[in-house]
Amino acid sequence: MLPQVNYLAVLVSGIAIFMLGGLWYSRVLFATPWIRLMGKTEEELKSGAAGPLPFVFAFFCGIAVALVMAIVLNHFQPLNLMRSIEVAVVCWLGFAAATSFATAMFSGSPRGLWMINSGYNLVSFIVAAVIETLWR
Repeated sequence: MLPQVNYLAVLVSGIAIFMLGGLWYSRVLFATPWIRLMGKTEEELKSGAAGPLPFVFAFFCGIAVALVMAIVLNHFQPLNLMRSIEVAVVCWLGFAAATSFATAMFSGSPRGLWMINSGYNLVSFIVAAVIETLWR
Protein backbone atom coordinates (compact mmCIF):
# COMPACT_ATOMS: atom_id res chain seq x y z
CA MET A 1 0.00 0.00 0.00
CA LEU A 2 1.36 3.41 -0.98
CA PRO A 3 1.73 6.03 1.74
CA GLN A 4 -0.39 9.14 1.66
CA VAL A 5 0.87 11.69 -0.87
CA ASN A 6 -0.36 15.06 -2.02
CA TYR A 7 -1.28 14.24 -5.62
CA LEU A 8 -1.75 17.88 -6.55
CA ALA A 9 1.81 18.59 -5.38
CA VAL A 10 2.96 15.57 -7.41
CA LEU A 11 1.22 16.96 -10.52
CA VAL A 12 2.71 20.43 -10.01
CA SER A 13 6.14 18.87 -9.41
CA GLY A 14 5.80 16.85 -12.62
CA ILE A 15 4.87 19.98 -14.57
CA ALA A 16 7.82 21.83 -13.03
CA ILE A 17 10.18 18.99 -14.01
CA PHE A 18 8.83 19.04 -17.57
CA MET A 19 9.26 22.83 -17.77
CA LEU A 20 12.77 22.52 -16.31
CA GLY A 21 13.60 20.09 -19.12
CA GLY A 22 12.45 22.62 -21.68
CA LEU A 23 14.70 25.24 -20.13
CA TRP A 24 17.63 22.88 -19.43
CA TYR A 25 17.85 21.66 -23.02
CA SER A 26 17.21 25.09 -24.55
CA ARG A 27 19.78 27.50 -25.94
CA VAL A 28 19.45 29.49 -22.71
CA LEU A 29 21.27 26.71 -20.85
CA PHE A 30 22.70 23.56 -22.39
CA ALA A 31 21.30 22.96 -25.90
CA THR A 32 24.47 23.97 -27.73
CA PRO A 33 26.95 21.78 -25.81
CA TRP A 34 24.38 18.96 -25.54
CA ILE A 35 23.90 18.85 -29.33
CA ARG A 36 27.67 18.95 -29.89
CA LEU A 37 28.31 16.20 -27.34
CA MET A 38 25.59 14.05 -28.91
CA GLY A 39 27.76 14.06 -32.04
CA LYS A 40 24.91 15.18 -34.26
CA THR A 41 23.80 18.34 -35.93
CA GLU A 42 20.65 20.16 -34.94
CA GLU A 43 19.18 19.21 -38.31
CA GLU A 44 19.86 15.51 -37.66
CA LEU A 45 18.15 15.71 -34.28
CA LYS A 46 15.13 17.51 -35.76
CA SER A 47 14.81 15.06 -38.64
CA GLY A 48 14.74 12.13 -36.23
CA ALA A 49 12.10 13.73 -34.02
CA ALA A 50 9.02 11.58 -33.54
CA GLY A 51 6.50 14.39 -33.16
CA PRO A 52 4.93 15.07 -29.77
CA LEU A 53 5.28 11.52 -28.39
CA PRO A 54 8.72 12.03 -26.76
CA PHE A 55 7.34 15.11 -24.98
CA VAL A 56 4.35 13.13 -23.71
CA PHE A 57 6.65 10.40 -22.41
CA ALA A 58 8.98 13.00 -20.86
CA PHE A 59 6.01 14.55 -19.05
CA PHE A 60 4.92 11.19 -17.64
CA CYS A 61 8.50 10.44 -16.61
CA GLY A 62 8.48 13.71 -14.66
CA ILE A 63 5.23 12.66 -12.99
CA ALA A 64 6.82 9.30 -12.09
CA VAL A 65 9.86 11.03 -10.57
CA ALA A 66 7.59 13.36 -8.60
CA LEU A 67 5.38 10.52 -7.33
CA VAL A 68 8.29 8.36 -6.21
CA MET A 69 9.98 11.35 -4.56
CA ALA A 70 6.76 12.02 -2.61
CA ILE A 71 6.67 8.40 -1.47
CA VAL A 72 10.35 8.42 -0.45
CA LEU A 73 10.01 11.73 1.40
CA ASN A 74 7.22 10.23 3.52
CA HIS A 75 9.83 7.94 5.07
CA PHE A 76 11.91 10.85 6.39
CA GLN A 77 9.67 12.47 8.96
CA PRO A 78 9.84 15.02 10.43
CA LEU A 79 10.68 16.66 7.13
CA ASN A 80 12.10 20.13 6.57
CA LEU A 81 13.44 21.83 3.46
CA MET A 82 17.12 20.95 3.99
CA ARG A 83 16.36 17.35 4.82
CA SER A 84 14.21 16.99 1.68
CA ILE A 85 17.03 18.39 -0.46
CA GLU A 86 19.45 15.94 1.18
CA VAL A 87 17.06 13.07 0.41
CA ALA A 88 16.79 14.24 -3.21
CA VAL A 89 20.58 14.42 -3.57
CA VAL A 90 21.06 10.98 -2.00
CA CYS A 91 18.38 9.50 -4.30
CA TRP A 92 20.10 11.10 -7.30
CA LEU A 93 23.53 9.92 -6.22
CA GLY A 94 22.49 6.36 -5.45
CA PHE A 95 20.06 5.77 -8.29
CA ALA A 96 20.22 8.20 -11.21
CA ALA A 97 23.85 9.33 -11.09
CA ALA A 98 25.40 5.96 -10.35
CA THR A 99 23.46 3.98 -12.92
CA SER A 100 23.67 6.59 -15.66
CA PHE A 101 27.41 7.07 -15.06
CA ALA A 102 28.11 3.36 -15.42
CA THR A 103 26.00 3.26 -18.58
CA ALA A 104 27.79 6.31 -19.97
CA MET A 105 31.20 4.77 -19.30
CA PHE A 106 30.36 1.50 -21.06
CA SER A 107 28.63 3.23 -23.98
CA GLY A 108 31.51 5.63 -24.52
CA SER A 109 29.41 8.73 -23.99
CA PRO A 110 31.39 11.91 -23.33
CA ARG A 111 31.63 12.89 -19.67
CA GLY A 112 30.18 16.31 -20.47
CA LEU A 113 27.06 14.72 -21.93
CA TRP A 114 26.62 12.67 -18.78
CA MET A 115 27.08 15.82 -16.68
CA ILE A 116 24.39 17.72 -18.60
CA ASN A 117 21.89 14.88 -18.53
CA SER A 118 22.60 13.86 -14.95
CA GLY A 119 22.60 17.47 -13.80
CA TYR A 120 19.07 17.75 -15.13
CA ASN A 121 18.12 14.70 -13.08
CA LEU A 122 19.69 16.16 -9.94
CA VAL A 123 17.87 19.46 -10.28
CA SER A 124 14.62 17.63 -11.12
CA PHE A 125 14.86 15.56 -7.94
CA ILE A 126 15.54 18.69 -5.88
CA VAL A 127 12.67 20.63 -7.50
CA ALA A 128 10.22 17.81 -6.75
CA ALA A 129 11.47 17.45 -3.17
CA VAL A 130 11.22 21.19 -2.49
CA ILE A 131 7.72 21.56 -3.96
CA GLU A 132 6.44 18.47 -2.16
CA THR A 133 7.99 19.52 1.15
CA LEU A 134 6.65 23.06 1.04
CA TRP A 135 3.22 21.84 -0.06
CA ARG A 136 2.38 19.61 2.88
